[in-house]
Amino acid sequence: MAQAANADFKTRLQTWLPKLVLSPSLAMVLIFVYGFIAFSVYLSFTDSRLLPSFGWIGWENYSKLWRLSHWETSITNMGIFALLYIGICTVLGLSLAIFLDQKIRAEGFIRTVYLYPMALSFIVTGTAWKWFLDPGIGLENVMQSWGWTSFEFDWIKNRDFAIYTVVLAAVWQTSGFVMAMFLAGLRGIDNEILKAAQMDGASNWNLYRRIIIPQLRPAFLSAFVILSHLAIKTFDLVIALTGGGPGRATELPATFMYSYTFSRNQMGIGAASATIMLMTIAAIMIPYLYAELREKK
Repeated sequence: MAQAANADFKTRLQTWLPKLVLSPSLAMVLIFVYGFIAFSVYLSFTDSRLLPSFGWIGWENYSKLWRLSHWETSITNMGIFALLYIGICTVLGLSLAIFLDQKIRAEGFIRTVYLYPMALSFIVTGTAWKWFLDPGIGLENVMQSWGWTSFEFDWIKNRDFAIYTVVLAAVWQTSGFVMAMFLAGLRGIDNEILKAAQMDGASNWNLYRRIIIPQLRPAFLSAFVILSHLAIKTFDLVIALTGGGPGRATELPATFMYSYTFSRNQMGIGAASATIMLMTIAAIMIPYLYAELREKK
């Protein structure tokens, strides 16, 4: 009887111990992640300025937000940035993955070189590219010191081209990660299918176009979701690289939110912009998660 009771206690302990260990972390996540998300959404409906306030004003902050030219500028910049960032990273990542999939020499070393930028923070990347692109000390200065006096590359100080410097830095950092996703997808394709297609006389172009790339659909979808998420919440890269300038040429929704919340003391409007960013990310993530869960079932 005592042995049965002892065994029952051990079973219950094994069942509840993981829950007890994880419960503090779960509580912290619920409070400091989802709790503050809910609080930010609530603030977007209040008249909060320098400090949080509980004066309910409904949709007024959202109405003001969409009348601000600064917000329209940030949305336009995000559209340009996201389109180029996602497109170039996808094409470049897939190209690099196909290149490495040819069983070339020193593949491990080359793969590490491509992946290394992802180990850096966006602050480090932004600072490094700021130095590289600065006309006074960067690429332009070096090329002119070598005798190419007519060489100019002042994109970082040019309103019309500054947003493309953000794209360059972001692509440099993330394309290696996208390459790794596509490379994993390529290595997961059944070789028997490829051998059968080759025996039927399929060219390399048709092999990739009709068999390999269609089977990379999950990798394409994952890359799109991750890159879209990074594009929407990009903040530290812009702050380190351009500071949102020149003027507002590189302002994105995340920098707009920070500026209006902490610099302009318009916390309600800042919370409204953050809520819109959250809804945009949710609109991308929820269908993706639904498709993944449905596929597993």
